[in-house]
Amino acid sequence: MLLPACLSKSDNFRLSYYFQNFIKNKMKQDIKIAVIGGTGKSGKYLVRALINQGYTFKLLVRNPKNFQSDYPNVEVIIGDASDYNAIVHVIKGCDAVISTLGLGIPPSEPTLFSKATTNIIEAMQHCNMQRYIVTTGLNVNTPFDRKGQKATFATNWMYENFPVSTTNKQLEYDLLAKSELNWTLVRLPQIELVDEKPAIATSLEDCPGDKISAASLADFLIGQLSDKAFLKKAPFIANLP
Repeated sequence: MLLPACLSKSDNFRLSYYFQNFIKNKMKQDIKIAVIGGTGKSGKYLVRALINQGYTFKLLVRNPKNFQSDYPNVEVIIGDASDYNAIVHVIKGCDAVISTLGLGIPPSEPTLFSKATTNIIEAMQHCNMQRYIVTTGLNVNTPFDRKGQKATFATNWMYENFPVSTTNKQLEYDLLAKSELNWTLVRLPQIELVDEKPAIATSLEDCPGDKISAASLADFLIGQLSDKAFLKKAPFIANLP
């Protein structure tokens, strides 16, 4: 965009800032998001961030008592991620899907992750959708990894103590890797349920830290709606030391 020559550098900076925010706000008005796992520990931070940033979204919940809000731009869908029809219902009319799905309380079957992913892939293809952003643990392996001692130890520990769910999360990655979706699988260390937002680091090879703030994670997930750097990739993220 060409600006009048008479404008000062500070005027140009203010206009640039204005247009950047205009574009961001316009995107929020134009995009509708389907959220899965939004009543879980980290999911609650994601939902709160979406509300605070003015997004419109649909939220899949197993128990409506787990989400109470008078926010006008959210539509609550009652259902389970293992139910294909519920997945179709929640993503229909949306432009992107963000999932922070966990086993929940009471816990779902440890094969939930592959079942939900299969449903989501099929439903998104049916609804002609492409963008899918989902979280998982650092125990998931990819062909591009160069895991250090800590991440390797944590991965082996998960396989030894939770073999079914850990294997199932790996299957989730395999399903995504074979799909035609524009997916991003975000691999996480221990999640800190805090409002502070420390700076984060990312890596495609090894987890760059021991913890991730739930508030920072929420902002990162929302940022992936427009960021194309990690399309069809599985980045690790963590708080900077």
